[in-house]
Amino acid sequence: MKESPKHIKIKDFNYPLPQERIAKYPLKSRDQSKLLVYNKGIIEEDQFENIGSYLSAGDLVIFNNTRVIQARLHFKKDTGAVIEVFCLEPYMPSDYNLSFQQTSRCAWLCMLGNSKRWKSGPLTRTITIGDKAIELTALRGEVVGTSHVVEFSWNDSSVTFADILDYFGELPIPPYLNRDTEEGDKSTYQTVYSKIKGSVAAPTAGLHFTPAVLDQLRAKQVALDEVTLHVGAGTFRPVKSDEIIDHDMHTEHISVNRATIENIINHGSKVIAVGTTSVRTLESLYQMGVALVGNPNLTEEELHVSQWQPYESEVEISSVDALKAILKFMDQHQLDILHGSTQIIIAPGYKYQVVKAMITNFHQPQSTLLLLVSAFVDGNWETIYDYALAHDFRFLSYGDSSLLIP
Repeated sequence: MKESPKHIKIKDFNYPLPQERIAKYPLKSRDQSKLLVYNKGIIEEDQFENIGSYLSAGDLVIFNNTRVIQARLHFKKDTGAVIEVFCLEPYMPSDYNLSFQQTSRCAWLCMLGNSKRWKSGPLTRTITIGDKAIELTALRGEVVGTSHVVEFSWNDSSVTFADILDYFGELPIPPYLNRDTEEGDKSTYQTVYSKIKGSVAAPTAGLHFTPAVLDQLRAKQVALDEVTLHVGAGTFRPVKSDEIIDHDMHTEHISVNRATIENIINHGSKVIAVGTTSVRTLESLYQMGVALVGNPNLTEEELHVSQWQPYESEVEISSVDALKAILKFMDQHQLDILHGSTQIIIAPGYKYQVVKAMITNFHQPQSTLLLLVSAFVDGNWETIYDYALAHDFRFLSYGDSSLLIP
């Protein structure tokens, strides 16, 4: 029987994080951030621009190419109350691209700020796009889980919902920065390779990469590839239960090209994931492959990795066999891109199947991301974090990073 992490106590993953160690702003040059290298138990320190010296020709580095959307919308009621509508994921239509392309109305699952002041009725706001005055209306609907359905409508069919967010929305920087979004965040809180709109938080390990660093990796014949996982606001949700069995992981949507899956198979055991979102995507792919071996007749909609699935499955196969099962499924359904969803929780007791090294920032105390790191380094997370705290590393989204090689 596999070791289950359900009764892990989150208090065992706490550490003191002084406010001054949280980086409120990024460095002027992304790749001048500090890099902690944990290599088979040995820790050393470097600058991120030198990361290529720790990688080898034939390695495969996988990035999450998601792009953060300007997901916070503010409406002012006649009473003066300001209501924040934070768009989490599309509801009708539920496809991101289709939702962004809508030209009169769409509905999203949203978090509401100051919701007590918005009992019923529409909220409206007039915005200017080019020389056009657009009236945007928001109507509050049913509750789904912990979110509200909000239907948006606007009075100009030449304007898409993507335009509405670009002109009307605010970039949602992490709450622990304790500051308002500034103009500079629009560029610094995006990775240089971001392209697929849909996240409400950046995959922050990727913020350290510059075109020069990417060129350096290519010159060294390190292969580069991409997956897409749209990061949800749940990534910031602390574990509030004593044991993680009582913590519900949020669902995130992933998409992976067929060529990328082939690339991973061809590179065998040399996959380096940039960020915990890439880690969750790659390990979720393995779990989807396992599910398809057990039941080849699953539909694409059923390719969902539940929170505890990795610990309850009795099937043990190689990562190559799991990924080949996905390719077979894609052939049967004539798919070039695999779409799925995941609630995977990676915690001590989890056995990594695809990822052999990871690049990641320093995470919040008592977070699921710290559990993920602990599982990767065989429980030695405290050694790594003690070193980072003692050597002036900057923490969280705009902070420094680490390369972990267990």
